Amino acid sequence: MSDLSAKSNPSKLPPSDLQPGSFLPGGFLPSGVRPSAPPRIPRVLAIAGSDPSGGAGIQADLKSIAANGGYGMAAITALTAQNTQGVRAVHVPPAAFLTAQLDAISEDIDIDAVKIGMLGDAGVIDAVRTWLEKVRPAVVVLDPVMVATSGDRLLQESAEAALQALLPLADLITPNLAELGILLKEPVAADWAEALAQGKRLAALTGATVLVKGGHLQGGLAHDDAGCPDALVNTGGLLGTETVVVPGARIATRNSHGTGCSLSSAMATVQARVGDWEAALREVKPWLLGALREASVLDVGTGNGPVHHFHHVGHAHVGDADAGHAPGEGEFAAALHAGATADLDAIYALDFIRGLADGTLPEHEFAYYLAQDAIYLNGYSRVLARAAAIAPTEAEQLFWARSAQTCLEVESELHRTWLSTRPTAATLGPVTKSYVDHLLAASVSGSYGVLVAAALPCFWLYAEVGSTLHREFLAGGAPAGHPYADWLRTYADEDFAAATRQAIAYTDTAARQASGGEREAMALAFRQSSRYEVDFFDAPRLHA
Repeated sequence: MSDLSAKSNPSKLPPSDLQPGSFLPGGFLPSGVRPSAPPRIPRVLAIAGSDPSGGAGIQADLKSIAANGGYGMAAITALTAQNTQGVRAVHVPPAAFLTAQLDAISEDIDIDAVKIGMLGDAGVIDAVRTWLEKVRPAVVVLDPVMVATSGDRLLQESAEAALQALLPLADLITPNLAELGILLKEPVAADWAEALAQGKRLAALTGATVLVKGGHLQGGLAHDDAGCPDALVNTGGLLGTETVVVPGARIATRNSHGTGCSLSSAMATVQARVGDWEAALREVKPWLLGALREASVLDVGTGNGPVHHFHHVGHAHVGDADAGHAPGEGEFAAALHAGATADLDAIYALDFIRGLADGTLPEHEFAYYLAQDAIYLNGYSRVLARAAAIAPTEAEQLFWARSAQTCLEVESELHRTWLSTRPTAATLGPVTKSYVDHLLAASVSGSYGVLVAAALPCFWLYAEVGSTLHREFLAGGAPAGHPYADWLRTYADEDFAAATRQAIAYTDTAARQASGGEREAMALAFRQSSRYEVDFFDAPRLHA
């Protein structure tokens, strides 16, 4: 998101004279790059019921775990007869057999995280509680499956007391609004404020972090019209604050079968990797929104269909016999660029960009943008420094280290120039925080490739946007009275263009040296960062 050029360009909106796509590498990739170390793969055990239609339950858990980079294992608590239209029957095997499954796994395999879903009856719950007390997994996510999306009851009422005793053994509890009310023996929350209050009460009762989900809120009941917010609530202060709200869009779709299962499994998987609930949620939420957005592609069933867990993998990989083979030089970068087209189109359509180009952008919006940029650059520099620390070659170490230094120099220049003469609140904005948290999560993934892919849109998309803005400015005669003329002229800096091409080259090389799974993780990290680039440009309008 920053301009990594010379100090004379204190903006994050960069360079010029380069047609869209002209940053694609070709013939200048450094040689002798050693393979980057693969990220550690979390081993995640899902304890849940089976859904033969594949959309929810253990089937959704395993897809979600795999989609978020984990190795999934399963212990079956119940068998259901269901499809996209509803649940027809439930069979709960003897609890002793569940115990046998759990013991067989834990006596042989180290478990990094556990996700608990449908438990069925009190005997099953007691078996899980006894096993948890014995094994003490590092991460336990409890999705108290009591009511399905279809409204079907999935937990016997007689088992509710046993479930209450299980709650304190969880690190994170992820009820839907109906389940939140049942656990507290209260009516379902009528609005977001009451849902948060119930989340706090449940967190106080259990000592666990509670994920309050806004997916079932109706229309305008969502927080500040944010669409579909989620919130982490912890009364123990482990999050630094009691409540962290993560906004999100509401996706208009009938295909939401298994959303709760998928979310909780993804949270367990990412938490095992990054070790921070807020960072995990900020990584998982964009993935789940994409799974909902692309759900109709699956065309499964005539009722409430499943989400598309592997929407981020790309159709080109489906059934491709060469998917596990390394791409040729420039192929991975070209695929990333093609995937970013929609985000670039979204950026160009923003009022902020149009106003910056024609000079009608309100000054207070530009000032907010620059203030957030200065905050962002400080965090981004740390991410680039991490890339330098784990880079596989000396050339890459030097490149990322110099880029990190330039970030700090640009941040200082922002404060010395525009921001020093225009009072602007330097409060960390929600989009800035989300973006930086996403990058920090990538920096601790253990994968050099994932880290540089996450950092790349800050170079690439801004180079593309800067190029377009500068061309339009020149095409309009570069009017002297344009309030942002000095800024638009800086976008012609060739140093930043060269840095962008080099960043693309290093990312492309890392992808060619990576495993198929790591390349998929790189593509996901790039797509998430690209989306944050759109949101960052739009943030001044929302703030205003």
